Amino acid sequence: QVQLVESGGGLVQAGGSLRLSCAASGGTFSTYAMGWFRQAPGKEREFVAAIGWSGSTTYYAASVKGRFTTSRDNAKNTVYLQMSSLKPEDTAVYYCAARSSSIVSKIDRSYNYWGQGTQVTVSS
Repeated sequence: QVQLVESGGGLVQAGGSLRLSCAASGGTFSTYAMGWFRQAPGKEREFVAAIGWSGSTTYYAASVKGRFTTSRDNAKNTVYLQMSSLKPEDTAVYYCAARSSSIVSKIDRSYNYWGQGTQVTVSS
C-alpha cells in the first residue's frame, strides 16, 4: 500500500511562487508514474501535471504550462510541483497521486493512490 503526503501549500499573492512536495512510502516509488491534480470549491477535480518514472516524460495542463514544473527525486521518494506566476484561479486543493504503471496519464481514475491534499490560496 502506497502512502502519499503532500506539503508546501499556503497563501501567496498573485505572481508569487510555491513548491509542493509529495513524499511517498510503502511502495516502489521509482516504478510509479506520478500525477498532480487540483480541485477548487464547486468544481470538479482537474489534471495539473504528470511525470513518468524516470522524470524524462512530463505532461501539463494547458492552464499551467510554462508556469508549473513537476520533477521527482527517486532517491528521496518525492515528487515536486514548482508553481510560479501564480494566479487567483490557481486556488485549489492540490493532490498528488501515484499510478501502478510507469506510463504517464492525465486521467485521474487511472491513479491508484492519492494523498490527502494541500491547500493553495492565491490572493489578488
